[in-house]
Amino acid sequence: MIIVSTDGSCLRNPGGAIGWAWVNHTGPSNSGGEPSGTNQVAELRALLEAVLAHPGDEPLLIESDSQYAIKCASEWLPGWKRKGWKTAGGTPVRNLDLVKSIDTAISERTGPVRFRWVRGHVGNHFNEAADALAGEAARAIAAGAPSTQQAKPVDRPAPTKPASTQPASTPPAPADEVATLF
Repeated sequence: MIIVSTDGSCLRNPGGAIGWAWVNHTGPSNSGGEPSGTNQVAELRALLEAVLAHPGDEPLLIESDSQYAIKCASEWLPGWKRKGWKTAGGTPVRNLDLVKSIDTAISERTGPVRFRWVRGHVGNHFNEAADALAGEAARAIAAGAPSTQQAKPVDRPAPTKPASTQPASTPPAPADEVATLF
């Protein structure tokens, strides 16, 4: 199973520079941004970029501290499609282009995609790394850097066991800190 943490950042919400990032728990990371947006757009973009960067049959688990992004990509999406991209209240779905792109990316991926909410800013190593990269990307965009950056290495926690016996994924967080959605 591939486990990826995502996060988004907005320097001034709404309308400030945004940054997005994903961090593969055993591999690369990537980040980028745009000159203007919202925190919700940054969170959705991080999720989209993570799905696009991890094609294939292997199950993909995306960890995010954004319940909004997770629910957009899983829980709310089927109903929005049935209702012609309208919410339960009859209003148009916000960030529709991104939501449709996420739907397409998940639908076209041969392996399953699941989501897990993690509490932000409580020391989760990969969530903190994604948060730092997203913030760096937003600040770089605000300073005039190009909108997409290259993949870069992320410091990984030191293994506690020899590499040959190290589990491929991080242990699950306590039940009160994690909700898994499909």
